[in-house]
Amino acid sequence: MALIDVCVVYILRTRDEVPEVLLGYKRTGLGLGRVVGIGGKVEAGETVPQAAVREIQEETGLTVSAADLDPVGVLDYHFPSRPDYSQRSHVFVCRRFAGEPVETEEIVPAWFAVGDVPYERMWDDAGRWLPEVLRGGSITATGYTFGDDLATVVGENPPPIGV
Repeated sequence: MALIDVCVVYILRTRDEVPEVLLGYKRTGLGLGRVVGIGGKVEAGETVPQAAVREIQEETGLTVSAADLDPVGVLDYHFPSRPDYSQRSHVFVCRRFAGEPVETEEIVPAWFAVGDVPYERMWDDAGRWLPEVLRGGSITATGYTFGDDLATVVGENPPPIGV
């Protein structure tokens, strides 16, 4: 089964000399109740950056330019017990945007200090790679497999060093 292409963008700013990231409380669909990055499915006829720009606008009301999206990696997510959930996630950071985030049907956006990201409320894999991305790095893992609970990582490819 082919993976569905999705995108996720971590919008960054500095407020009172504290680096912050925009995340959202997910109100609908896959990830309901979790804190997530901003993004979603790539639609037919769209490039991944076009999808990212559209998703940011739809989910937060912010306007960004595709030229301001900095690609930091691609992750494959496998859900053997729900193959239709499996996806290839194109990950970006963005430091330039216009507007103020607003609550939408899908997302309640909120700024978090980079040092206070609530990883325990995010997808299980986020704590394994997102801290490095928020420090200015990129993703070195290639994918994660989730268990039957659709929430817990049961496999990592490649596995972390020392495992």
